[in-house]
Amino acid sequence: MNTETEVNTDKLIEDLKVVIRDAEALIKATAAQTGDKIQEVRSRAEESLARAKVRLTEAEAEAMKQAREVADATEEYVRENPWQSIGIAAGVGLLLGVLIARR
Repeated sequence: MNTETEVNTDKLIEDLKVVIRDAEALIKATAAQTGDKIQEVRSRAEESLARAKVRLTEAEAEAMKQAREVADATEEYVRENPWQSIGIAAGVGLLLGVLIARR
């Protein structure tokens, strides 16, 4: 998984958490409202929120699983190729140093 995808996934998860909190607050704020139509809408909203929470939990678990897999693969590569890893790290450090120095 590349960094941009990870950032987008993290942002999406945070946005979904905000939407869920806002929807829960809206449901609580309308709790005093009565009527069949309002009760029906509230019930559907509560069901949708419950499903969204489950999906969000699954998405977070999957993201954590993928992050662990990437970390494990990186660690394995570094252990198998220590000198190449040092060279790559030095090259990236040099590149970042040049880019920072240009500013």
